[in-house]
Amino acid sequence: MLRYAGTLGLGLASILVMAQAGAAPFDKVTADIEAGDFKQITSVLVARHGKVIYERYFDEGRGKDGGAEALRNTRSVTKTVGGMLVGAAIERGLLRLDSPVLPFFQDRMPLAQPDPRKARITVEDLITMSSLLECDDDNAFSRGNEERMYLVEDWSRFYLELPVRGFPDWVPKPEQQPYGRAFSYCTAGTTLLGPILERATRRSVPDFADEVLFKPLGIGKVRWQLQPLGAAMTGGGLGLRTRDLYKLGQLYLNGGAWKGRQVLARAWVQRSIAPHAQVREGVDYGYLWWLQPFETNGREVASYAMSGMGGNKVYVLPELDSVVVITTTNFNVRAPHPLTEKLLTTLILPAIAAD
Repeated sequence: MLRYAGTLGLGLASILVMAQAGAAPFDKVTADIEAGDFKQITSVLVARHGKVIYERYFDEGRGKDGGAEALRNTRSVTKTVGGMLVGAAIERGLLRLDSPVLPFFQDRMPLAQPDPRKARITVEDLITMSSLLECDDDNAFSRGNEERMYLVEDWSRFYLELPVRGFPDWVPKPEQQPYGRAFSYCTAGTTLLGPILERATRRSVPDFADEVLFKPLGIGKVRWQLQPLGAAMTGGGLGLRTRDLYKLGQLYLNGGAWKGRQVLARAWVQRSIAPHAQVREGVDYGYLWWLQPFETNGREVASYAMSGMGGNKVYVLPELDSVVVITTTNFNVRAPHPLTEKLLTTLILPAIAAD
């Protein structure tokens, strides 16, 4: 079993590879993943107290598509990065949580489907997945389902033209729900953040991200997907290395600080990981962060996570002072998120406790 110890940023040749000796805590993690018990796991990185204690790439030998230098297409993990950029823009006075969305899109006015209530949609509605518009990626019949958006060129207009969502008797209205918001997972709403950030900062999203987030963290290898009309895709597809995904999780575990520098405002970090909408019983949603406790060995462990299709995850575990990154290509696997959660709760969390 390969076990790594040390700090992030060391080259592969500099990472300590400890000899196999007995049943080390992470041996079963390696063995079960290699046996295919969790389908196509491509990498796992575990850090505790700011140091990497386990790092393994299960797709070595695939050239640029595998190993430590591979850019992981972690899909909707991108959404959380977009939320970080919103926080950076707010800190600089370029944007507000209560900023109405429509004024950023005067070039799309008048709308073919106008409704005065659309003027009340704010940036905070987008980053809590709780706007008034009918948009649900988990419902194939939803007019705002992301698969419908990909068929058209103008994704911003696609979202803004959606009808206002209805609440039949069996669906609780926002004011009847915890935190006063009605959650509905909506990629189309988060794609709006790209054009909003561009217009608020007067810079492209990649340039702004480099300045306020990536360069301060020493992240230089990045691949953005673009919307058909050119804005960066803030709803998915951002390519980052596993180690750089770890840096983003550690940044939040550190309250927005990295190597003594406050990269994101501590107040923003705290507000981002506070609950603002309820996804379902036991799972809440922050500002594009998933808030979910997990039970392992009879103990409940709090977490907040970046989450993407296929079960790609960046878990932050404050009680354990740990960050766990799991990347996969389980895009066509049934129930990939529970599969990743099983890996976390049955193997990784016990290994962290035993390390």
